Amino acid sequence: MKQLLVFVLFAAMMCWLMFSPIYKHVLIIRQGLLQQEADYLLEVGASGKYGYIDGAMIADSRQRLSEYGFVESKLRYEVSTTSVDAGDDAAFPLPRGTGIKLVITYPYEQLLQIDKLIGITPHSSEARMVGRGMKMSEYVAE
Repeated sequence: MKQLLVFVLFAAMMCWLMFSPIYKHVLIIRQGLLQQEADYLLEVGASGKYGYIDGAMIADSRQRLSEYGFVESKLRYEVSTTSVDAGDDAAFPLPRGTGIKLVITYPYEQLLQIDKLIGITPHSSEARMVGRGMKMSEYVAE
């Protein structure tokens, strides 16, 4: 009986040791992609040409991230500013010096369930990974 228990515990530990780094790698890559996309959208949106991050830019972003395996409908985008103005309206670009804030979130999708094998409680089903940033608008009206 002892040997059976040792075998079961050893097998569970081996599974976790073999597969956990793979899932952690996927988690790190997804987090990096979200942050890279947030940085890119802020760089484009806060440039002197735009001064906003509108729905078309967000739709393009969803498409780019879906090419890496993200589900478009699960991506959430929040655009806000350091002023009372909306940062997502192309008709009213933010003037130079106004901060544009962007937060992109995506659920973990049971990515860390294998950690249960060794007793680590995974994230809740509502938990989301985040890519965020803020950049000052460079838009100047002509």
